[in-house]
Amino acid sequence: MTTFDKREEGFEKKFAHDEDLKFKAMARRNKLLGLWAAGQLGKSGADADAYAKEVVLADFEETGDNDVLRKVAKDLLGKGIDEQQIRTKMDELLDTAIEQVKKSG
Repeated sequence: MTTFDKREEGFEKKFAHDEDLKFKAMARRNKLLGLWAAGQLGKSGADADAYAKEVVLADFEETGDNDVLRKVAKDLLGKGIDEQQIRTKMDELLDTAIEQVKKSG
């Protein structure tokens, strides 16, 4: 194996690792968003956890954040929380999720 091949393999491994961390952070962010939204809906305990799982699963409907945003916005309709507030919360929670994922491993 040449030095170039070793470097290429190293870059590929780093890319795969970074993508894995990104996926975990987004899933964590969506769970945290789900728990936050559950609180806004008056849910707690197992009901809040179940709702958070629904939010995480909503992210698999399409690429990007719009599917998650749409679900939470629809569910919070009438609670005085608009899409911009949800988007801001998503950004805040992504920072929290990244820190949690980095600490966990």
